[in-house]
Amino acid sequence: MYSKFGQFIDGKWQQSSDKQTYEVINPANEEIIGHASKATKEDVEKALKSAQKGLEIWKNTSPWERSYIIRKIADKMREKQDVLAKWMTLEMGKPLVEAKGEVNGSADIFEWNAEETKRIYGQTVESRFKGTRVHVYYQPVGVVAALSPWNFPLVLSSRKISTALAAGCSVIIKPDVITPGTVMELVDICRESGVPAGVVNLLSGDPPSIASQLISSDIIKKISITGSSRVGKLILKQAADKVQRVTMELSGHSPFIVFDDADIKKAADMAIAAKFRNNGQVCISPSRFYIQENKKDEFINLFVEKTKKLKIGDGMDPSVNLGPLTTKKRLNEVEELVETTKKEGAKVLLGGKRPKGFNKGFYYEPTIFDNIKDDYTIMKVEPFAPLVPMLSFKSFEEVIERANNHELGLSSYICTNSMDKAHRASELMEAGTVAVNTPLVALAEAPFGGIKQSGYGREGGSMAIKDYLNVKYTHLGLKG
Repeated sequence: MYSKFGQFIDGKWQQSSDKQTYEVINPANEEIIGHASKATKEDVEKALKSAQKGLEIWKNTSPWERSYIIRKIADKMREKQDVLAKWMTLEMGKPLVEAKGEVNGSADIFEWNAEETKRIYGQTVESRFKGTRVHVYYQPVGVVAALSPWNFPLVLSSRKISTALAAGCSVIIKPDVITPGTVMELVDICRESGVPAGVVNLLSGDPPSIASQLISSDIIKKISITGSSRVGKLILKQAADKVQRVTMELSGHSPFIVFDDADIKKAADMAIAAKFRNNGQVCISPSRFYIQENKKDEFINLFVEKTKKLKIGDGMDPSVNLGPLTTKKRLNEVEELVETTKKEGAKVLLGGKRPKGFNKGFYYEPTIFDNIKDDYTIMKVEPFAPLVPMLSFKSFEEVIERANNHELGLSSYICTNSMDKAHRASELMEAGTVAVNTPLVALAEAPFGGIKQSGYGREGGSMAIKDYLNVKYTHLGLKG
């Protein structure tokens, strides 16, 4: 399946310089999908030089022409929805209906940035001197290294590529080894849509070595990473040597708060949608459920009942709600965390094991815990799995304090029918994003990102493009 792709450098698909490849596994059945090209150090150097050449072309391309090409990418992605969705489901296991939704969301991101490229506004500031003028300009930051993970391979690559293109930057995208084909298909759409050679490049292969070589290059001026806080810190330390601009969207451990005035049925539906999307392998997936004590039993009973109805299986089956976990390593980590949680004193209300009837594939049952305490391991580490710890709280002040008592601050969820609680809670939550009475967080038109150790910088919305631009101020004397 990967033979028509490879490394994308200087506008052409090519095999790596030593022709090496690596296996890509379907997590639903553990079969080999194919062999993807593995980049060498020589390939990375070629991509850097290609992007450097592409930058000179793209930054001198008019905003209107850039906008036309970026919009064309969005349109072609929608035309190829089925192809892109199939890649995602085969490579990382998410249900096909979710994959199609991701394609639409990714196309929306390109469409949004097609419009943003025409709205990079400078500024004229009134000078204190009669004979001078003060002008502020925005200019492309330069060549961007975009490091994209496997859980939302299309959306996260689209955020980075489209924003870089809108700002006038060239970009080198490095997809995860789990989902190379999805991103390769996207990059090929960029080629088909008329992006000039060298403006978008792709390197497939070992993530740490490729990332390290890119960041150590003087050609790279900005890094955009979505990944774990651990990896983000390592990259930030390396980027400091070159004083490179960095946007980091890192780990999350999102609280889900249900107040006793909430519509419990709606809250349960919202929780199901937010928690089990992509089988919980989502940075903004709710990971700590705080239910006001007089509604806890009602909420848990309803949540368990709805969870039992979810169908586990191969994401290519349109009736499936939960696909497999993405790797054998993920499955082992989830099993270990479940055992740790049980040993610490939690009670398993549902799940807690691999489902019966699956001889192949990295499947795990959605698992609901009760009797959880704030100091349990599952309340500290990001589970990145269909694991649901349930807790109760007495008062507004108590739950806000407990929810904020975490080093991560990416997202949070609030269920209430009180406008007062909705406003106060959303203002007090120590998180970059807050969803009140809705499971939807990431939108093309809204700024997405975290605070604390969940990173900094924003993707999406009108703020994102500023992270790909340098600010230049000119004090202009009118007479020489």
